[in-house]
Amino acid sequence: MAFGVTFKRYEKKYLLDPHQYSVLKAEIDKRFNPDKYGETKICNLYLDTDDFVLIRRSIDKPIFKEKVRLRTYGLASDEATAFLEIKRKFNKIVYKRRIHMDYNSAHNCVNGDYNVLGDSQISREIKYLFDFYGGVRPQFYISYDRCAFFYKETSDIRITFDKNLVWRDYDLDLRLGSHGEALLPEGYTLMEIKVPNTVPLWLAQLLSELKAYPCSFSKVGTAYKTRLGKAIGASAVSVGNPCYSVSGDTTQVGI
Repeated sequence: MAFGVTFKRYEKKYLLDPHQYSVLKAEIDKRFNPDKYGETKICNLYLDTDDFVLIRRSIDKPIFKEKVRLRTYGLASDEATAFLEIKRKFNKIVYKRRIHMDYNSAHNCVNGDYNVLGDSQISREIKYLFDFYGGVRPQFYISYDRCAFFYKETSDIRITFDKNLVWRDYDLDLRLGSHGEALLPEGYTLMEIKVPNTVPLWLAQLLSELKAYPCSFSKVGTAYKTRLGKAIGASAVSVGNPCYSVSGDTTQVGI
């Protein structure tokens, strides 16, 4: 049986070099509490059409975009809990709708057996998305090691640090382990700040002092660009991994 959950929030991403990460992490440790899971390996299958409509639209940065993915926390087994998610972004606000079920059922679902979805509101939304795009299937695997923290003053503010990001476009089954090609240069960390409205003033000031600026970085978009680059003979580093050029208050990523 599938059960549903809904989230709504703003998300800002930052790519941190080792020094920026060290300073920020030390301050976060003082002001935030770690979540109950500690460091967790998050494994994802991103679904798309055969011509990658969802990813290509996302890269164009429209006012509205959506993606669908299958996720487990930790390496998957048949009985592990898996989350089938629709993640939408409209006018910079992120909405996430997801249902959970055992991984074996979820794997069958993303490979065409929609009977396991049930008849909840979120299940109907997922079915509609599958039908609207004429069918989607797993296209990319992406995993990373995540540490998550909640602000001591309000649990509505959350910060995550993602390291060891890898991707692949083969072995598209989360039971097959975490292996693939790196998404980030060695030593870099992806930080996400997830808030219902604004970040605390002290954090905004610290980010400014460190010259850590928000960036537009999509894990699956970067994997897709890397795949395209390799198809034409370019290196993964030059196409898929981020290229940084700080200008004003914006970091250009993955250009």
